[in-house]
Amino acid sequence: MKIISYLIICLIPLTIYGENRKENRPNILFVFSDDHAPHAIGSYNGWLKEINPTPAIDKLAESGMIFVNSFCTNSICGPSRAVIQTGKHSHKNGFMNNGNAFDWNQQTFPKLLQKAGYQTAIYGKSHLKGKPLGYDDWAVLPGQGLYYNPDLIFPDKKRRIEGHCTDVVTNLAVEWLNQKRTEEKPFLLMVQHKAPHRSWMPALRHLPLYDDIEIPEPPTLFDKWTDNAPGARQQELEIDRHMDLNYDLFVDLTPGFHQERSQKAQDRSAWRNMKRMTPNQINTWRSHYKPKDAAFKKGKLSGKDLVRWKFQRYAKNYLRCVKGVDESLHTLQEELRKLGLDKNTIVIYSSDQGFYIGDHGWYDKRWMYEESLKMPLIVKWPGTIKAGSKQEEMVQNLDYAQTFLDLAGAPQPKDMQGRSIVPLLKGEKLDNWRKEIYYHYYEYPSVHMVPRHYGIRTNRYKLMHFYEFGDEWEMYDLKKDPDEVTNLYGKEEFLELQKSLKKRLKNLQKFYDDQSDTSVRPEYIEKYRKKS
Repeated sequence: MKIISYLIICLIPLTIYGENRKENRPNILFVFSDDHAPHAIGSYNGWLKEINPTPAIDKLAESGMIFVNSFCTNSICGPSRAVIQTGKHSHKNGFMNNGNAFDWNQQTFPKLLQKAGYQTAIYGKSHLKGKPLGYDDWAVLPGQGLYYNPDLIFPDKKRRIEGHCTDVVTNLAVEWLNQKRTEEKPFLLMVQHKAPHRSWMPALRHLPLYDDIEIPEPPTLFDKWTDNAPGARQQELEIDRHMDLNYDLFVDLTPGFHQERSQKAQDRSAWRNMKRMTPNQINTWRSHYKPKDAAFKKGKLSGKDLVRWKFQRYAKNYLRCVKGVDESLHTLQEELRKLGLDKNTIVIYSSDQGFYIGDHGWYDKRWMYEESLKMPLIVKWPGTIKAGSKQEEMVQNLDYAQTFLDLAGAPQPKDMQGRSIVPLLKGEKLDNWRKEIYYHYYEYPSVHMVPRHYGIRTNRYKLMHFYEFGDEWEMYDLKKDPDEVTNLYGKEEFLELQKSLKKRLKNLQKFYDDQSDTSVRPEYIEKYRKKS
């Protein structure tokens, strides 16, 4: 009897501790944008920092931790989201390109959070097709969604909501915090914006933003890709040749506009969206662009002058869309403060991948070059993260699922392929952290014509293989050549390094069990490399 009494006395503190730990588990607010390049965030200190595009995101970094070496595993919208949901590479979760359909019946971290007692919700862009599983409440855009007056799919039906998409998604999240949240449970709230994805249609209030300034040009705006493998010259994502004056840059674009396709794969989403805009929205839109269009046509620009004009209009619209996302983060954090939730809520800002804002003369993503490989990751954890921290270890979206589970005190399944970054958030020094990352892009031939490739990136070097075209490789020294303009592959003085990186790359493929078909396609060489 004395032994039983002693055990009860000993177990009481452990029970109380366990209950307190459960009660004090943090809430998680995950704000996720689309195609937001780190160099378009002031706190990342890139070439756009002087524009001050993101004061709210910068403030988050000042209050928390910024990851300067944060990367995706596959730089394209749907696959990035699938990796985050599952904690597995594309070849393991089955969603390798945007044409796939995500299997929602597989293991995902929100389902596991629900089992651990979390309330979960997601609003905005899912891009994984099907109805999201693992969420107590949700409203998602069909496919890519629209910027103005978007449709959203709710659990019961599809609804059209008037307004700009960034504001609509933010308002749904605020409504959930106030009206649908269960106070007795910790929560995961995922707010996933369409912006700043193409077609870069800003909110009406942001149209005049940056009108009085010139956006700095990236140093590689006029890159000719002379030292790259042939794929860099055969792509279809150049501001010069592929960015459409009407459909992408809105010159003379109205709901009644009609013009034959100038390209095989023409993105007409802005034009289609205009057909859904209200008369007042159209009037405000055209009042802004009409005089600018007239001035442009009067100038009769060509050559580099035309490229520069296109870059300015594109970059300004891109950054105007970013401004809406930045305001959303501010609004959501203010709502947490008003509700008394800010002290126990971890706030995370990220995006599905980076983007080319004229870098290498391009827009879009997909490549393993730094501008699209890197994705922002900024975390605020009140009481745990030291304000203004900078983390230089290499992390990937592969790590997010296990991180969320770790924050919730939930088990991390062994078949997940990432690592929880919670120790890094706590400022711990880990000698066994990863020394390289693995990347694999699968969507080819397809829009923008970026060839399939896999690769390895270490702290200093990068090696890529465009395998369907045989012996097409690129290798870079990121310390000496951060813009990746000098391909070292095949040069005699770097053959030992090349051999070492190839071996490490092969080991990574084995470690992640990537058995994807990487065979050479002779018919592709014949069809797509004739002009190389």
